Amino acid sequence: MTKSILAAVGLTAAFAAGFAVRGFVPGEPVAYAQSNRVFELRTYTVPADKLEALHKRFRDETVPKFFPRHGMANVWYGKPMDAPLSQTTMAYMIGFPSREAAKKSWDSFRADQDWARVAKGSGVGPVKIESVYFEPADYSPLK
Repeated sequence: MTKSILAAVGLTAAFAAGFAVRGFVPGEPVAYAQSNRVFELRTYTVPADKLEALHKRFRDETVPKFFPRHGMANVWYGKPMDAPLSQTTMAYMIGFPSREAAKKSWDSFRADQDWARVAKGSGVGPVKIESVYFEPADYSPLK
């Protein structure tokens, strides 16, 4: 298995563990079961000198503007804590009503000329992307 896939599996496990631990802490639940959605875990790898620009692009443009515009539900964004992945990698999870909806959203996103200008202007350059789709397990608190 590649380091990125191991990181993606580890991040998914950590994500699930967070919800499990949350059940023991008093207060409102973090997530409510909604419907059987599809989640996509994406891992991006860039040269170390481009990582902060990638986070800035997501923080300022992608997350608040473009993903919602194209029907993508922001679920989670994270940074590895340990080197060497912490120097070159970011990961995130987004949700869709279905795989078909995911395809439609990504097609629309890629065709967005405003997005193309933002991506080019960010100076991030080529990004290695790994993507894995998940469906919630029957016992998952987040569905």
